[in-house]
Amino acid sequence: MGRPLASVFALIACLAAAGIAGLALPTGAASQAGGASGAAASSAPSASPGELVGSDQCGQCHQEPAAGIGKTVHGKILLQHPRSQLEKRGCEACHGPGKGHVADVTNTAARGPFGKSSKASAKQQNAQCVQCHDKGEHLFWRGSVHELRGLACTKCHTMHSPASDRYLLVKKTEPEVCSQCHVVKKAQLLRTSHMPVRESKLTCGDCHNPHGSVTRKLIRQNSVNENCYKCHAEKRGPFLWEHAPVRENCLNCHDPHGSIHDKLLKVKRERLCQQCHIPSRHPSQAHDPRTRFVFNRSCLNCHPMIHGSNHPSGEYFLR
Repeated sequence: MGRPLASVFALIACLAAAGIAGLALPTGAASQAGGASGAAASSAPSASPGELVGSDQCGQCHQEPAAGIGKTVHGKILLQHPRSQLEKRGCEACHGPGKGHVADVTNTAARGPFGKSSKASAKQQNAQCVQCHDKGEHLFWRGSVHELRGLACTKCHTMHSPASDRYLLVKKTEPEVCSQCHVVKKAQLLRTSHMPVRESKLTCGDCHNPHGSVTRKLIRQNSVNENCYKCHAEKRGPFLWEHAPVRENCLNCHDPHGSIHDKLLKVKRERLCQQCHIPSRHPSQAHDPRTRFVFNRSCLNCHPMIHGSNHPSGEYFLR
């Protein structure tokens, strides 16, 4: 009985070894799989030296764009201090080899993926940008809501004549760029109670990462509450008496972009509280404006610590 059993174990070992060998990647494939995300940044697309004409050749005709990009961070890197073989191509790092365009300026196919006459898709245009911009803020661009909706990088950024001092934006400010599409949020920011975006104390990028995030709505933090706590640290706690809807999500009560009610509340305080709390001892019918249920801070007249209380008698969010 011992020898047949040993033979079975030997057969299993051989099959396992064969399976592992079959799963093994061919030489070089493992390194490609592990470094796929940074491959575009580390190696330039194939182009023979004979197809490249140099940035000086481009500047002879495109004088204004060449002068504009020379003042930007892209121009200083590509034209003055290149760090890789791709960056050494200068203009052709983004626009592609220029030999065909120089030989026949009417050949629209040879003008590269950019320009008003270009028929390249947003995906094709963005592929030029992610050759370098594939880390940090842009790590989650692939698969992000903006990428899936076909948004081109050039919708928000311009390389040659930016209107902003930072980020090469097509508009002077970040909110103006976002407002090109998010017109509803722009309208909300015009309400009486609003985030201080109009006052330039806050920008869309302080809460959202337009290039992608692991969370919904491109939120920078792991949750809405963590995002809010960056500024509203006093609401974080921990508290002896927690208010469940507050701990769950700030958006249960607040509209972050703007509201016609005080403190960015979705509805008036009394109605807001009674969405959850039954009106047994706090009737929900219309009250006289002089009553304690409506006057001044409404429910907060008696329950001022609505975000949480540390007072021994603060079970009902009293002081």
